[in-house]
Amino acid sequence: MSAIGWVTPDWPAPRNVAALATLRGGGVSEGPYASLNLATHVGDCAEHVARNRALLRNAAQLPAEPVWLEQVHGVTVWNAAQTSETPPTADAAVAAAKQRICTIMTADCLPVLFCDLDGKSVGAAHAGWRGLAGGVLDATVAAMGAPASRIIAWLGPAIEQSAFEVGAEVRDQFIARTSAHGAAFVRNDRGRWQADIYRLARAELERLGIAGVYGGGFNVFADAEQFFSYRREKQTGRMATLIWLEARG
Repeated sequence: MSAIGWVTPDWPAPRNVAALATLRGGGVSEGPYASLNLATHVGDCAEHVARNRALLRNAAQLPAEPVWLEQVHGVTVWNAAQTSETPPTADAAVAAAKQRICTIMTADCLPVLFCDLDGKSVGAAHAGWRGLAGGVLDATVAAMGAPASRIIAWLGPAIEQSAFEVGAEVRDQFIARTSAHGAAFVRNDRGRWQADIYRLARAELERLGIAGVYGGGFNVFADAEQFFSYRREKQTGRMATLIWLEARG
């Protein structure tokens, strides 16, 4: 078994803000879920998922169990300071309490992390195209309780434009939000559209007044060694992107 690896966001977050995005290696899952699958809903062995989550906690020295969500491609935001006996149904989480780990699982969709520059609140959003078009970033920023001018964002591992084909109905939903979104779509030879999810997210964040946007540029579909991709494999695992406030600060 290889060592667990992750991406550490390169952004000017306050010192008490911790974050990471997992890669697919270093776990115990097998077959299409090999190897660090962190999702319980994809058909993997429950014991393997539990072991993978424990391995992540130990390797990253997490201060608590991550707050795992039941994601439905919606815009509901969960306050991670709350407790729930079952995974709450939501596609974003925020926390002003320390050591409450906001967690998003993805395998093509875009994970977006947020923190305010005073180090008092953090958030994470599951931004697939449905969430982006529905306003999940708006909802997450609103729930953080900080002015947008004091919030920065980081864009984690997501599918690249060359692999992200969508129909005209998807493009129409974004253009209905703002005509500027048209620049994020390129027509392909099949008469459909290649969507740039990073460009869409950046435009949404700019509209919200968030000037500090970092990250992006990942190629989840092309890099099968490092990342899970639902579009590439259909039956596959999920990575996790986490953010929390440390006890210090």
